[in-house]
Amino acid sequence: MTAPDVKSLFSLRGRVAIVTGGSRGLGLAIARGFAASGAKVVVASRSVDACAAAADTIRAEGGDVLGVPCHLGEPAQIEALVDATVAHFGGIDCVVNNAATPLRTTLTDFDMALWRKSLDVNLTGPLLLVRAALPHLDASDTATVINVLSVGGLRGSMSLLGYGSAKAALRHATEVLAAELAPRNIRVNAIAPGPFATKMLTSGDATLSDTAAADTLLGRVGEPDEIIGAAIYLASAASSYVTGSVLLVDGGQLA
Repeated sequence: MTAPDVKSLFSLRGRVAIVTGGSRGLGLAIARGFAASGAKVVVASRSVDACAAAADTIRAEGGDVLGVPCHLGEPAQIEALVDATVAHFGGIDCVVNNAATPLRTTLTDFDMALWRKSLDVNLTGPLLLVRAALPHLDASDTATVINVLSVGGLRGSMSLLGYGSAKAALRHATEVLAAELAPRNIRVNAIAPGPFATKMLTSGDATLSDTAAADTLLGRVGEPDEIIGAAIYLASAASSYVTGSVLLVDGGQLA
């Protein structure tokens, strides 16, 4: 392979990607990275204002972007997200299921409403989005699905019973979907982030961030832009022989 051939492996030029939870944190970093790699990006988030602000940021950087408000716990809004994407860009090549809600519940303080909401947003919503996008992924020659998990779904995490269980189930679903959709030439993979400097981690007690950093081999939390390489790899031709895999981006937390 020549140098241009290798470079082209990581190009997303001309592809249409939906990134849920794309208005901040890891989702915004992925959306910005995809746009910089040539993709047409749809940023989905519950907040109308947050969607607009993220789209403005990406547009100012030269990206082709559309902001679409969407709550992953509402099936009708998921269908509307797919319809808006196809109406604006003409198709869908990649779905990034990044939106999540880290609702805290334990067995002793079990809250049925929080449990159901966690499953709706963290597990059911991503599955419904892939299902809604499926006819358009079928029509793509480069179809990919990327589910954003968490190390909290790969090992037990105190007080994250709902969130961790949903993410663990999404990991299993990633493998099932990879098997089901492989004959349709749709690759399905996942990224499992460790501690990153996002609102989910930094909005609490500062000791939480320090503890998370000490739990990694690299001794620090990740910066949001450090997720971009993994996402572009799984969305691009660079990973053309990869499906059903989980890529850890955790600073060595689970090593």
